[in-house]
Amino acid sequence: MKIVKRTRGYTRVSPKHQVTIPADAMTRAGLRPGDRIRVTTREPGEVVLTRVEDPIERFAGALDGVYPAGQIEALRDEWR
Repeated sequence: MKIVKRTRGYTRVSPKHQVTIPADAMTRAGLRPGDRIRVTTREPGEVVLTRVEDPIERFAGALDGVYPAGQIEALRDEWR
């Protein structure tokens, strides 16, 4: 078995083109498992990862308290 010495902050591209992002880089970038990421390039050898925010997740529940209690349920009942 070949032992590979790892250098902190570095990773390799797998044969399936997969890369593991080091934990400290994930933390500094504010990324979490499950985040959607857009991948772009700036120049040869430079890949940019950008978190893509879901506007529904971002704004879901933002209007809490706008309607009186029970009003939304009453409107839904009218539609049925």
